[in-house]
Amino acid sequence: MSKKTNIISIITDDQGYWSLGSYGNKDAITPTLDYLADNGIRFENFFCASPVCSPARASIYTGRIPSQHGVLDWLDEWNDGSTTEEYLKGQSTFVNVLAKNGYECAMSGKWHLGLADKPQKGFKHWYSHQKGGGPYYGAPMYKDGVLIYEKEYVTDTITDYGLAFLDSQKNSYKPFYLSLNYTAPHAPWDSKNHPKELLDLYKNCDFSYCPREKRHPWSIEFIYPESEEERKELLKGYFAALTSVDNNIKRVLKKLKDLNMLEDTLILYTSDNGMNMGHHGIYGKGNGTSPVNMYDTSVKVPCFITKFREIKPKVCKNLLSHYDIRPTILEYLGLEDNIEKNINLPGKSFASLLKGNECDLENDVVIYDEYGPTRMIRTDKWKYIHRYSDGPFELYDLENDPEEKINLINDKDKEEIVLQLRLKLKEWFIKYVNPEINGAELPVFGGGQVGLAGLWGKEKAAFKRYDSDFIFTGDGLLKND
Repeated sequence: MSKKTNIISIITDDQGYWSLGSYGNKDAITPTLDYLADNGIRFENFFCASPVCSPARASIYTGRIPSQHGVLDWLDEWNDGSTTEEYLKGQSTFVNVLAKNGYECAMSGKWHLGLADKPQKGFKHWYSHQKGGGPYYGAPMYKDGVLIYEKEYVTDTITDYGLAFLDSQKNSYKPFYLSLNYTAPHAPWDSKNHPKELLDLYKNCDFSYCPREKRHPWSIEFIYPESEEERKELLKGYFAALTSVDNNIKRVLKKLKDLNMLEDTLILYTSDNGMNMGHHGIYGKGNGTSPVNMYDTSVKVPCFITKFREIKPKVCKNLLSHYDIRPTILEYLGLEDNIEKNINLPGKSFASLLKGNECDLENDVVIYDEYGPTRMIRTDKWKYIHRYSDGPFELYDLENDPEEKINLINDKDKEEIVLQLRLKLKEWFIKYVNPEINGAELPVFGGGQVGLAGLWGKEKAAFKRYDSDFIFTGDGLLKND
């Protein structure tokens, strides 16, 4: 593989796999993203490692599961990005490996893994959101170590920095890695946060691809629209934010073409986690319910990888995970992952797919997920959800019940299946969990993480519960003033 292969990863925020035209949503106005998906490998069964922001993002970069890297819930956005804990201390990322092998590495957008004021984990060029999310205008951003408040729409400014970085690489002999981490389509979705011309695109849309379902009994009580009008306003903002991403990726492709870099660059697109916008009667992701949920709409993400003139268009139905990205990128580039000794990563490379082989990977076709004491094992047919220590537990037959409506956990005919899945889940996590920060033993509620977990934090309280004085906005909470 050529040493000059550049990499761009695009990570959106709270984007369900169902939200793109290429995944069947005819309401979504996403022509550029659909073009990329249709001209690369589009993955139909790609999963996050945890259905909430910070743990999922840490898993993308490190290749570790949350109970290995220690980020077990979203990092409390009230923390100043310059003073938070070093959550990934002593842990490498695939970016470190790229930098060690001569890549010029840049990050623009949402980091949300602590120490946002300065470049982290192999990155050299750095434009980072201070906290991880919030208003689309006036976003607090660190640029060259200085905190500024951007007046312009933050999706545009994230792209602006990325384009400036690409310009700086025009005459460079070094390959580059650019991580574009958008805060979209994360809340807020009100009309004050998005350009009118984007909202107007969905003015007459009834959003038929987002189900109208009865409120889930576990739904966080203050995040469910009370009327059809309110529902449409939420969805207008959500899809307007997503269309803004599409418009900006069009800018990125044009820049690559103008700089004669397009055919030398591999582009990977995904989201940190899934999202429910009415699905299952939930507006939120894993922590949109209490206890947290593991529905496919929360844990499955869009993912496609494109390299023009090299990767042939295809659709892959293999079950794959964000923890597979690190080994895949490094194998594809022919780089040895030797920056840490005795690293015990759960992921398997699917670089062979990118090199033209068929989607017939040799693995046990099982995906694992975790969110604190809630863990999931998923095969093509079965999904089992285990909540330590005493439930509730769930079992779904995905072949006959793909929307996960019928919990079979009390079906006596399925007892052997439950035992097999439970054993396999426990064996897998024992293999990879760091017992000092084992999420199964920690009080992770979905309300945020404010310090190092478990023994790493000397067993100090590190996790928050939801409070009725707060309102839910996505990863985190905003004061209800």
